[in-house]
Amino acid sequence: MNIEKLIKNKNLKLTTARKEILEALQTANKPLSYEDIKPELSMDKATFYRNISKFEHEGILDSFEANDKKRYFEIKLKPHAHFVCIQCNQIECIKSFDMYLEGYEINTITINGRCPQCLEN
Repeated sequence: MNIEKLIKNKNLKLTTARKEILEALQTANKPLSYEDIKPELSMDKATFYRNISKFEHEGILDSFEANDKKRYFEIKLKPHAHFVCIQCNQIECIKSFDMYLEGYEINTITINGRCPQCLEN
């Protein structure tokens, strides 16, 4: 995915902050919280959340709150479910989950349980 093209298609200005946020989310293989992304950013928390809010409003990002009360963000591709481990808080994207419910538009589903590693221990 081309970040510059994505921003341009939404008629937004491409700033360093916006590019940093989207690059961090693009390279991740799972949703990330502010705390996960913070080491890669050269902006303050207010700037981060201001841009996140704009991205969500423009339909660029999806977000959800996990068991640890943190908000997690990911680039909006296609609707899919997330598995959140109630023991270690690991988050996984479940791409093969059926997101169709007749008469409804579903954006995200969060499934809580224990991951294989926690079950093994």
